[in-house]
Amino acid sequence: MLEIENLTKRFGAFTAVEGLSLTVRKGEVLGFLGPNGAGKTTTMKMVTGFLTPDGGTARICGHDILTDTIAAQTRLGYLPEGAPGYGEMTPREFLAFISSVRGLTGDAARAAEDLAIARTGLEPLLERPIENLSKGFRRRVGLAQAILHDPEVLVMDEPTDGLDPNQKHAVRDLIRTIAAEKTIVISTHLLEEVEAICTRAVIIDRGRLVADGTPAELSAKAASGKLDDVFRSLTSREESVA
Repeated sequence: MLEIENLTKRFGAFTAVEGLSLTVRKGEVLGFLGPNGAGKTTTMKMVTGFLTPDGGTARICGHDILTDTIAAQTRLGYLPEGAPGYGEMTPREFLAFISSVRGLTGDAARAAEDLAIARTGLEPLLERPIENLSKGFRRRVGLAQAILHDPEVLVMDEPTDGLDPNQKHAVRDLIRTIAAEKTIVISTHLLEEVEAICTRAVIIDRGRLVADGTPAELSAKAASGKLDDVFRSLTSREESVA
């Protein structure tokens, strides 16, 4: 469903991602971990076609993101960092716009919008401008647009950022509900989130893969049995990840 092959990205003399390869299968929820500056967001931007790699490529459901971009992106849902939107639009207007971009029309568009709204709990604020919403509700609008077209592959950068505990629980339940039929990649700094919803986790540092396994397998590498201790032992910078 998702293949990453020797992805490399440089910014001047700085190498953000170096020769990264990874395969993610249907039904997997992959936690993508690494300290700040490790290359997580850069990798996601290359995988989704928003940033051109200097080497390597990625394939979504067999479609190369460089040579078959539209077909690859059609099968992709993407929640970027910050979930940018159009502040003057209401959530309903924004989701209708996303429907049109995704090629949905008529009853199919409205059904897709209504399902995304229900799944993300946006009903109370549908007619309020997005710029007037709280960070948590803006994040939910971003999540709604990512799942609206029922994509086969879902890539999310910090999906629960800015949400309160109840909202985080609801989003995690949603991910569990849809996971069986999709491939999901979640970049997060919340190790509790990885342990709660991910079937697999990878850790990258300085743009390179340093660990790959189930959360339980990775935790077992530390005497304490804690994933955060494994994270600290495998990455080169002292950093709080709680």
